[in-house]
Amino acid sequence: MISSGFAEVGNRTLEQKLVEVARRYDIRVVGPNCLGIYDAYTGMDTLFLPETRFLSDGREVIATPRPKPGSILLLTQSGAFGAAALDYMAGHWMGIRAFVSYGNRCDVTEDEFLAHFANDKKTNVILLYVEGLAKGRDFLNTARETVKKKPIVALKSGKTEAGTRAAASHTAALAGTDQVYDGAFKQAGIIRVRNVEELFDFGRALAQQPPGYTKNVAVLTNAGGPGIIAADSLEESGLKVIKFPERILEKFSDFKSKKLLLPVLSGFNPLDLTAEATSDMFKLALSTILEDPDFGGIVVIMQHHAPTILDDAVEMMAKTLPQYKKPVTLCDMGATEMAETMRSAFEKRGIPAYSVPERAARALWSLIYYGTYLREHRVHER
Repeated sequence: MISSGFAEVGNRTLEQKLVEVARRYDIRVVGPNCLGIYDAYTGMDTLFLPETRFLSDGREVIATPRPKPGSILLLTQSGAFGAAALDYMAGHWMGIRAFVSYGNRCDVTEDEFLAHFANDKKTNVILLYVEGLAKGRDFLNTARETVKKKPIVALKSGKTEAGTRAAASHTAALAGTDQVYDGAFKQAGIIRVRNVEELFDFGRALAQQPPGYTKNVAVLTNAGGPGIIAADSLEESGLKVIKFPERILEKFSDFKSKKLLLPVLSGFNPLDLTAEATSDMFKLALSTILEDPDFGGIVVIMQHHAPTILDDAVEMMAKTLPQYKKPVTLCDMGATEMAETMRSAFEKRGIPAYSVPERAARALWSLIYYGTYLREHRVHER
């Protein structure tokens, strides 16, 4: 039911009548006051917004794209947020399993969607935009079971007094005390994000990379400054950029003696391969760190500005990472053609790539947050 004019404007009697009529005929209702449903695999598309629009000069442009088929499920209480999210996902090479805008959720509620998609083989990660929960206890119980099978990333708005007022008038949501939501999400293993950017950053990482099971991480870079920024962000998030153990340092020394790594390599973490690093050097250092049991994941900063880095680095990473089953996120800073081309190529091969170090660091945190939650609750490792 796409139409508005129900509980979100105080017309609860009409909304209840809608539910009563639907139940009389054994019909379930999604909505009202929503954008609709899109299934990327079956082609079901109830969205009332067309994919293209015409500008005043007569040009036809993509306005509300439907992302390519993928493994990310997007559940949103807000239809307008959902339309923007579809646009964002399509523009960032993110594949979608399905999209559900459920608005006032007069009948079908969040916990029912979670229960359904928890067992859906095409879904790898669930993204949730929520202003308030209809049945909090049912939702958390279902979420706790769903998280054992696939991660849930939630953006909860209505944190401030102004936001709470807006939520009530927008989708008739009772936003509730934010600290209560925060604690409940942590208990259920839901990864709560701080902003919209993190919702999609974490979603991309969790859809593409395995979880990490230890908080000890490394930074591998060919650019000193961005490597330090990544290290700061990792530690501020609660991860540990530890010193390399002696066994790794001995391997690095051996590689330097054989001229496989540059003699100026420091051996510190972050590991700066310098601007002269080649794809082969990245592969050697990456493999050495990933195969060590002390490390749960790596942020790789591979700046294309270095003259020795070409697009062969993409294939090197794509062939190396699956051997180790540990999470890796990547950063290539920049906004011009080669930066966009490199990040796009990494994404298409299952390696989440970001434009600034902090985003890559936070994405790695989400992978390790999820993995350590599974381990602490003795859930079978994925």
